[in-house]
Amino acid sequence: MLRASETSRPDARQDLYSRVTNAIVADLENGVRPWTKPWSAEHLAGKISRPLRSTGEPYSGINVILLWAESVARGYTAPIWITFRQALALGGHVRKGEHGATVVYANRITRTESGDEGQDVERQIPFLKAYTVFNVDQVEGLPAHFHAVAEPKLDAAQRIDHAEAFFAATGADIRHGGSQAYYAMGPDHVQMPPFECFADPEAYYATLAHECTHWTRHPTRLDRDFGRSRWGDEGYAREELVAELGAAFLCADLGLELTPRPDHASYIANWLQVLKDDRRFIFTAAAHAQRAADFLHQWQAVQAA
Repeated sequence: MLRASETSRPDARQDLYSRVTNAIVADLENGVRPWTKPWSAEHLAGKISRPLRSTGEPYSGINVILLWAESVARGYTAPIWITFRQALALGGHVRKGEHGATVVYANRITRTESGDEGQDVERQIPFLKAYTVFNVDQVEGLPAHFHAVAEPKLDAAQRIDHAEAFFAATGADIRHGGSQAYYAMGPDHVQMPPFECFADPEAYYATLAHECTHWTRHPTRLDRDFGRSRWGDEGYAREELVAELGAAFLCADLGLELTPRPDHASYIANWLQVLKDDRRFIFTAAAHAQRAADFLHQWQAVQAA
């Protein structure tokens, strides 16, 4: 584990990017998408959830993927993660011999420097820090609610109603017909097969979440462009990875199970090539997916106003 103070150095940052990417590449090479099925048991926080801090605040971006993958690998049943010091402050302690998971914090600092003509020039310097968190399953002595089991907050029918209202509130032009799901940039609409064509309602809404993430790339919205020019090229693979992660984030937020789409199995080879060529892209893709999810969430508040 890198010490947090080390990760401000360029070589340490590069090492962290490589370590995270290598772990995800290894999962993909084994046919595992670490952002699918990241939940394993009922919990007070809900069976399906983003990873949560001790305060109940959800993690975002790349940290969601890192902690989901850790949960799957280790079989953790709780979605809550805390630091060593937080465990102590809560009256608990990490069990001896337990190993934590890496999460990252990215930001920029402003530094004033002298320009070529002696004037003050402000520079934005990016930095990346790594720190360690532990799943509450690794911690003893915590208050009972950290391990409490409860019924889901919404039953299956209510979750589907909630998802229907969520996507309706976005204002996206969602059309039904045919046998393919896609987002058409030119006419700016989402095309979905009829609801009845899907194996179950959750499969329908997971697919809709994927296509609505694509919908956010329009120039009038988030204006996301990876230079894709044809089906299957590198830009296409990059956008598909963003949509895949966006769907995972949204399904977790909506309490819906996300299972891999069979028609996307062919993308894995392309994602592997992209990630091997650019060790930072999984961070970039997760950031774009987070922005897309946030963009879709903001329309819920608009509709409620």
